[in-house]
Amino acid sequence: MARKLLAASVLAVLASTAHAQSSVTLYGLIDEGFDFTNNVGGNRVYELQSGYVQGSRWGLKGTEDLGGGLKGIFELQNGFDVNTGHLNQGGLMFGREAYVGLSSDTWGSVTLGRQYDSVVDFLAMTTANGTWGGYLFSHPYDNDNTDDSFRVNNSVKYTSPVFAGVQFGGTYAFSNTTNFANNRQYSFGTSYTNGGLLLAASYLQADNPSSNAAGAITDGGDENFLGTRLRIFGAGVTYTLANTTVGFSYSNTDVANATGSTYVGAITPAGGALSNLRFQNFEVNGKYQFTPAFYVGAMYVYTRATLSSASGKLHPNYQTAGLMADYNLSNRTDLYFQGLYQHVGGDTTGSVLDVAFIPGADNVSSTSNQVVLRAAIRHRF
Repeated sequence: MARKLLAASVLAVLASTAHAQSSVTLYGLIDEGFDFTNNVGGNRVYELQSGYVQGSRWGLKGTEDLGGGLKGIFELQNGFDVNTGHLNQGGLMFGREAYVGLSSDTWGSVTLGRQYDSVVDFLAMTTANGTWGGYLFSHPYDNDNTDDSFRVNNSVKYTSPVFAGVQFGGTYAFSNTTNFANNRQYSFGTSYTNGGLLLAASYLQADNPSSNAAGAITDGGDENFLGTRLRIFGAGVTYTLANTTVGFSYSNTDVANATGSTYVGAITPAGGALSNLRFQNFEVNGKYQFTPAFYVGAMYVYTRATLSSASGKLHPNYQTAGLMADYNLSNRTDLYFQGLYQHVGGDTTGSVLDVAFIPGADNVSSTSNQVVLRAAIRHRF
C-alpha cells in the first residue's frame, strides 16, 4: 500500500510539473459600433459594423517547454463579423493567423504557416492605423498593408531576440506551385527602441499576388491590389515623452500592371490600359493620455499617387485626417469615437481613383470628399 501511495504521489508531481511547463490560452476580442458615412454613391449610410479599431476575433495560443531554453509554440486566430457571424479574411477558419514553430530566448523564433509580414510587424508600429487607430485610419486603399489587408500563406518567419534595442525579422512565403516564383512573397524589417524612441523600417515584395489559390496571397477578400508585382517599403519613428506620443512614417507602394483593388474594384483610367500605380504616404500622428483610462489621438496623411497609362503619368493626391477618443470602462472594456475626413485632388484620371474612399466606408463617394463617423464598444476576453 505504501508503494502504491508513493507511486501515485510521484505521478501527481510529474503531471503538475508538465502542466506548469506547458500552457494553452483561449482569448478574444469583440469590436462593435455604429458608423455614419456622409456620401456613398451620393447617399448617406447608417450602419452597424464589426471590427474597426481591432478586428473581432477569438484564438488559441500555446507554448511547451522543450528544455534547454527551447519552446514549442503555436497560435490559431479566427476573424469574424459580430453582426452576421460570418468568417472574415475570405471565409477562412483561422484567417488571421495559423502557425506552429520553435522559440528560443537566445536565438529567436522560427514559425511556419499563415502569418503577418514584416511591414505589419515593424513599419505598422509607427502608424496610427497600425497601433491605436485601426481600419478607418488606413492609408488610401490600405496600399501599404499596414492595416493587414492580407496575410501571407505558406510562410516561414524568423524573428530575432532584442539585441541592445535592435530586433529584426523576415518572411518567405512559397507559391506552392510548379512555377516557384508565381505568387510568392518575401519581406524583412528591423526596429530599434531606446526609452521612448522607436525607429522601424521594412520591405516587402510579392510576385503575381493572388494569381492562384495555393500561393502566398489569396484572391477573394484577402488582398489589397491585383497586379504582376507588389513592392512596399517604408520607415517611421515614434517618440513617447510622459503622456505624449508623436510619430512620423513614410511608405512607398508600387504595383506593376495594376488592374484593381479589393476595396474599389477595377481601376481603368481614361486613355488606355494601366501599366503602373504608385503611392507615397506621408503620415504624422500623435496621442495624448489624459488619464490612465482616457486618451485622444489624431492623424494626418498626405498621399501622392502616380498612375502611368498610355497617355502619360497622372498624379492624384489624397489628404486624410482623423481624430479618435477612447475611454476605458475597465481593463477589458472601452468605448471609443472616431471621425475621418478625406479629400481627393490633383490630376483627374477618369477612374475610381478620382473619388474619395475611406477604408471601412460602405463604398466610394460620388465626389472628391467623404466623412465617416464611428461610435463603438470593444471588449477583450
